Amino acid sequence: MNGDPMPAPDHQIAALWIGGPLSFLEQLCLVSYVAAGHHVKLYTYDGVTNVPPGIEVADAGEIMPIQKDVVHETSGSPAPQSDSFRYNMLAKLDRTIWADTDAYCLRPHVPREGHFHAWGDRKDIYSGVLALPRDSETLGRLIELTADPYRIPPFLQGDKRAELEEAAAGGTPMHAGQMPWGVWGPMALTHYLKETGEVRFSMPPVTLYPVAYKDRRLLLRPGWDASAQITAESLSIHFYGRRMRRRIVTHEPGGIPRPKSVLGKLLKQHGIDPRLAPIPLRPGDPGYGSDQGSAHEAAAG
Repeated sequence: MNGDPMPAPDHQIAALWIGGPLSFLEQLCLVSYVAAGHHVKLYTYDGVTNVPPGIEVADAGEIMPIQKDVVHETSGSPAPQSDSFRYNMLAKLDRTIWADTDAYCLRPHVPREGHFHAWGDRKDIYSGVLALPRDSETLGRLIELTADPYRIPPFLQGDKRAELEEAAAGGTPMHAGQMPWGVWGPMALTHYLKETGEVRFSMPPVTLYPVAYKDRRLLLRPGWDASAQITAESLSIHFYGRRMRRRIVTHEPGGIPRPKSVLGKLLKQHGIDPRLAPIPLRPGDPGYGSDQGSAHEAAAG
């Protein structure tokens, strides 16, 4: 799946892990960038364990303070905080590409005029793997937007905008975590890239998101032929981590991808034993309450 070789990368990869142990999925994605020749820097607020060799761990506070109140209300995901972090990080660091910890590198990443981003579908440019020049108009507007969690994004219209304006007028403004999913991520990124004209640098889905979100389960299907979707143009595979982790825990025997699936083959290729870094269990998951499940809960807490 690695395709033809490309020039040695001169951009480092940076990611954020709020805290706690990495599972085999994050380990796999991080080491894939090391294998491609990138230096990898993993930022964390509360410490991290299970970090594979070759990964530099850094204090996320160097980029910006933690925003514990900026969490997606419905899912509990820290996605809005992660969005804000990546934009501020790109503005502070030279020759750096952001990568989610569920992005697997197939080939080295080489930005064009400082830009590295791709359409995830026909509607949105995804922010899972992202580079923008430090003087990018898009980047400046993203940082301005995310500096105020109560700011009503200019691209929200219709009933949703009316709802937000009514709440603000009533003295109970909604914060970003109460707004639609992706409001600081793909929605904002797509809007500002189009507004500034920097959308011309956006690559097609096959480059960074060759397997669509709706098809993510195929990555766990034994024997699935990925060649029609993951091609020589593909630079990365996105595993859509939150959903993929839940699927693995609830549907894969023992919470371990089957060896003949795409994910299983990649784990073997990189010598990662999923039994040594399992996905933490949550109440209601199969096996929760066992000794293993209790240990996961303690580690995640």
